[in-house]
Amino acid sequence: MSTPTFLNIFLSNNGDKISYSPITKPITVTRPNRNRERHGAFLRRKFSEIQSESEAEQKSRSALSLPTKDGIYLHISSQANMGMDTKGFDLRSHGIRMLQQYEVENEDGTTVNTVILYLPTGQVAVFLQKITEYLEKETGKGVPRNSKLLIGIEDIKLATLEAFWKGDREILNNPDNELWCELWLRTLPQNKEEVVKEFKESCALISIEIRENQQLNFPERVVVLGKTSIAQLAELLEITPHLAEIRPANIPVSFLIDETPVVQAEFAEELANRIVWNNENDIGILILDSGVNNGHILLQNALLNADLHTYDPSWNVNDQKGHGTGMSGLALLGDLHPLLSNLNSVEVNHCLESGKILPNNGQNPYHLYGSIITQVVSRAEIQAPNRKRIYCMAVTSDEFKTRGAPTSWSAAIDVLCSGADDDIQRLFFISTGNIADEKEWLSYPDNNLLHSIEDPAQAWNAITVGAYTEKTFIDKEKLPNFEPIAETGNLSPFSMTSASWNYKKWPVKPDIVMEGGNAAIVDDDFGEYASICNDLSPLSIWYKPTQRQYEPFGMTSGATALAARMAAQIQNSYPDIAPETVRGLMIHSAEWTPAMLNSFLKNTNKEGYRNLVRTCGFGVPNLYRATTCLKNRLNLVIESEIQPFYKKVGGSYGNKEMEIFDLPWPKAELLQMRETEVELRITLSYFIEPGPGEIGWKDRYRYASHGLRFDLNRVGEDREKFLARVNKKSRDEYTNFNNDIPDGNWLLGINNRQLGSIHSDIWRGTAAEMATSNLIGIYPVIGWWKERAYLKKYDKKTRYSLIVSLKTTATEIDIYTPVAIEVGIPTEVTIENL
Repeated sequence: MSTPTFLNIFLSNNGDKISYSPITKPITVTRPNRNRERHGAFLRRKFSEIQSESEAEQKSRSALSLPTKDGIYLHISSQANMGMDTKGFDLRSHGIRMLQQYEVENEDGTTVNTVILYLPTGQVAVFLQKITEYLEKETGKGVPRNSKLLIGIEDIKLATLEAFWKGDREILNNPDNELWCELWLRTLPQNKEEVVKEFKESCALISIEIRENQQLNFPERVVVLGKTSIAQLAELLEITPHLAEIRPANIPVSFLIDETPVVQAEFAEELANRIVWNNENDIGILILDSGVNNGHILLQNALLNADLHTYDPSWNVNDQKGHGTGMSGLALLGDLHPLLSNLNSVEVNHCLESGKILPNNGQNPYHLYGSIITQVVSRAEIQAPNRKRIYCMAVTSDEFKTRGAPTSWSAAIDVLCSGADDDIQRLFFISTGNIADEKEWLSYPDNNLLHSIEDPAQAWNAITVGAYTEKTFIDKEKLPNFEPIAETGNLSPFSMTSASWNYKKWPVKPDIVMEGGNAAIVDDDFGEYASICNDLSPLSIWYKPTQRQYEPFGMTSGATALAARMAAQIQNSYPDIAPETVRGLMIHSAEWTPAMLNSFLKNTNKEGYRNLVRTCGFGVPNLYRATTCLKNRLNLVIESEIQPFYKKVGGSYGNKEMEIFDLPWPKAELLQMRETEVELRITLSYFIEPGPGEIGWKDRYRYASHGLRFDLNRVGEDREKFLARVNKKSRDEYTNFNNDIPDGNWLLGINNRQLGSIHSDIWRGTAAEMATSNLIGIYPVIGWWKERAYLKKYDKKTRYSLIVSLKTTATEIDIYTPVAIEVGIPTEVTIENL
């Protein structure tokens, strides 16, 4: 007898939006003790010296008829391990703009806060006036005026090229070294075109070549690509006021698999005859790669010529490397091994599209990949504007070890996902990148923890896909000396992680892991070494079908293609759900395997789970769990929106609203279960609008436009007390508030789940404890939409998807039916053949 399965329960219009104000905690900043007179005199002297030095340099350049800029770049730094009021330096009313804000770590482990400013000519006087007030005036509390701004300053000097450079410092040692660079310009929406025009004119004066049609636009930043020498960059600083950062251009890496024949062509024809094509919901997966050859018999009904796109028409649309076609086979049909070993029909409910972003020969070392991808995406969307589309890319770069920091490439992905430019939200899948050196597989799994996920897989809004493996079978007759490296269900030897990232700063990556194959240890006459093994790889199609039909295709590229396929299947099950919901369901359905828990969960406290999730993501997603409910497992899905911020009557800006949901919990059944263990999981998925650049990651210069958080009422905590705990406005109205109820049994906890734009956590406890924990609040946290109000996005709304599941291992318990009856869903509806 089969187990009945039910559709997920979608709740609508049942949330209460209420006025919201955050519960703030005082922030303590360590600032140095200063002698007021000596420090003020020091600052005055330094600013005066800088003004004189700048004026002398301008006179010298004018005498030689050299162009000059109308202002100076300033480098301000703090004392080691001391705070500095960086926000106070952005004095826009005087034209003074903060370009960068970052920390520098010294060899002794201490850190120095650093700020790079641009001061228009004559505006040094603004700081001199502030210093005079600091020395001569006091606030109503008896504190020296402007002390918060000035007391943290340890040194001031003119900024040099080194302050703008975000790459290998060794490159700066050769002034004649010529390279392509990303030139990041400071702009505002109202002057963007004027700034770019002036900057290009400055570049032309000193023969810096600017690549046309390769411009990326972000809030307060425009990125252009220039071919230049180090000496020219130093000269550029002397003549333009618009620079903010300079970065070497990224070089992407595409991982290819060695050519290996697998089976004869007639098997492909036999499989093609068993495929049932059905795409009435018009769902597609856009493969952003080396192109796809759609002449393969397995692609004949899935990829039309009209859906083959390329960035550069001179490349043509064909795949001359094989990687894109290998991706397409897995994205369409999954691993071909099981399909070729039976005679069952295969139902396919989505199509493919190809966006060629790699040239036929070599790579694209001098392009801004964000711009390339944006243009190819646009062409696909123009061709089929109503298609529900999943975006899949396994092209990454190891050029820079960003350790989680955004780049122009990852930020462009975040923009596309968020729909900031066109109000079209998109779901992107990106691979982590691969550990490709066979020697390093011998140090599995330790090397996985050391290898950082590659650019642009740190994108906040994308689903970053790592690899795990179930493949451990090797044909011992043919390969008697081969043994699999990873055990069944464990992380793949190829997969990269975010274990080395600053966990307090950057999101959890990967988000999930999918089958990416395994590697083998070989012990023969040549000694012990690691090797690729065809038996241990997923099977896809070969891009030259006249030669052969199949190709072993795995690593994180294959894993990413399989993840995109699952997303298309979820979209087909629920055609009208938003990309944020598809994303949320995938991550919500993911679970860690026993092998992962055994290898990477060193202890069961929150630190242990934090390390686990930064290695294996949230685990392996499951289509069945994502799309169905059982009697003893319930999935609730909510799609909603809130306005995080608003402009107050007096002109300041604040948090606007939160939303609270009273879930239709089966309270009677839970109370009857008493001490039976239940598991609650909550996943919150939304997209942020990025504000990239090394202007910093706190205060008004945050990367994210906004953030959302969820909270659950604790055991014994009623609605009034719950709201008072999370909402200051509710607390102000609740005079007897006392926060003495302990937190629930969360695996990650709020400190580990708060980064990024998707938050997922698991609560475990008894059914009796869970019976009254049925209130979930969604509330906003600070972002640049509020803190950079002059960009006029403070009144924007944000969409989000909330997924809540409740389950118990007690199969005789029915928690689904009472909830379905409560919300008016017929309980006889079942799903077949998933």
